Amino acid sequence: MASENAPPFFAESIVFLAATVVAVPIAKRLGLGSVVGYLAAGAAIGPFGLGFLGSGEDVLKIAELGVVLLLFVIGLELDPAKLWRMKRDIFGLGTAQVILTGISLFSIAAYSGMGMSAAVVAGFGLALSSTAFALQILQERGQLSSAYGQRAFGILLLQDIAIVPLLAMVAILSPNKASSSGAGAFMEVGTVLAAVAAVIVTGRYLISPVFSLLAMTRAREVMLSAALLVALGSAGIMHAVGLSMALGAFLAGVLLAESSFRHTLEADIEPFRSLLMGLFFVAVGMSLDFSVLVDNLGLVFLGVLVVMLVKGLFLWAVSRATGSSNSDALRIAVTLPQGGEFAFVLFTAAVSGGLLAFETVNLLNAIVILTMLFTPVACLGLDMIAARIKASGVETTAIETFDEATPTVLVVGFGRFGMTVAETLTADGLEITAIDNRPDRISYARKLGYKVYYGDATRADVLMAAGGGKAPLIALCIENDRVMERAIDMIRDDFPNAKLFCRATDRAHARSLKLKGVDYQIRETFESSLAFGRAALAALGTPTDRIQQIEEEVREHDRERMEIELAAEIAAKPAK
Repeated sequence: MASENAPPFFAESIVFLAATVVAVPIAKRLGLGSVVGYLAAGAAIGPFGLGFLGSGEDVLKIAELGVVLLLFVIGLELDPAKLWRMKRDIFGLGTAQVILTGISLFSIAAYSGMGMSAAVVAGFGLALSSTAFALQILQERGQLSSAYGQRAFGILLLQDIAIVPLLAMVAILSPNKASSSGAGAFMEVGTVLAAVAAVIVTGRYLISPVFSLLAMTRAREVMLSAALLVALGSAGIMHAVGLSMALGAFLAGVLLAESSFRHTLEADIEPFRSLLMGLFFVAVGMSLDFSVLVDNLGLVFLGVLVVMLVKGLFLWAVSRATGSSNSDALRIAVTLPQGGEFAFVLFTAAVSGGLLAFETVNLLNAIVILTMLFTPVACLGLDMIAARIKASGVETTAIETFDEATPTVLVVGFGRFGMTVAETLTADGLEITAIDNRPDRISYARKLGYKVYYGDATRADVLMAAGGGKAPLIALCIENDRVMERAIDMIRDDFPNAKLFCRATDRAHARSLKLKGVDYQIRETFESSLAFGRAALAALGTPTDRIQQIEEEVREHDRERMEIELAAEIAAKPAK
């Protein structure tokens, strides 16, 4: 009876979670990354493995929302000005890679005996890399913001755009195509432009004011609902006019990249993105037909080798030709040689259009999935080669590992104290990221030219999204002592390598911070009182050297009192 009342997909969810809990840690332990673990889990529990779950197609339809949320989060990292600076990588490097790789793979497919139309679809379908897969690798390695990571993303973004003309190409080549009038075509183009304009206007002018109103309610669940509504709503608008949902979500993210709510949006969506992305890769793994693989083992592995070598070669060549160093070109080549999720879409459309046989598509899908599995191995191989070269004492920049850091100071709390700290740091050329939880203060700071983001100091996910994992120093300039104590405990647990500098409101708070072992604390009232006293003495004619002597005497007396008070507090604490 209990089983009859179980919610839909309850048993499937348990199987999915159990498989990932086992497979992903093993893959990570082997250095292959979580994506390989998800693919392996899907292959094991799918209909062609142990048969715990049925077809992966239904799962894939839901899991594709993970790709949508991923592109939304990536868009939050790219403001429009930065995206414009990437135009050469997107339209130059990306277009060259798709055309050169597509023509080469088309030629190989045609030479192997495939019909011309089918070879065109197969060649250009395999030329597309996996946005979800490659970005997951770049994020896991912390390389998305690096020079080569940005170039790789430019290529992937062009490929997401390219799926639209490629699907149109399938419709044109299809022997089952239906004729359409010129007026109908103009109507479709107009509808697409109207949808893009709607997303741009909404994202640019309406969303930030709405989030400001929601932030005043301090209701986190409402902010979370609004974040998901923005990402999925923009994706739905684009999907309604025949464009990529992921592309729509990415556009919405870009338009919110300069919003003060950027880091909170990213932190709120991240759990959903991670879970759905895992489900996406499990669904891809479930579609691997082992019978096709076994019956055509030699052909499939030859296809995997050809696809990865051809794509890798052209990725390296066009990257070098457009200004990348050899090390960056190699890293791009080993990050993007796999087939992509859009290949499944293109091949399915080709089957419906009568261009590809179902058996051929099964072979092509197996090739795509295996290229995904072997990509982390290629990345690992490049790391091992680079490590061995460095260990042998050879100094070279031709091959480098994926390790890279971009430190930024994180200032938490942007009142008068935090603003002065930020101004001091930026005056020395340091980069800062600032967060605060008061929309009015954020709005005022932005009018003064500071980029401050909305966020809660006690949420590790928000601080992580704001760069806490890489920050060499976190400055806690918040005014609420209890909030600061919770923030200190969280930062010590989640960001142990960051130096922790804190603003103390009074003497008792300073003692509490010292007992917590922060790296530096300063009493705002004490320092301002000293400055006041120095000015008063100077106005009364006291010599400068005497003022400095008096200040040191006051500081020394204060230090002695602080040590006595700290010793008393420590002695009064009950033994553990």
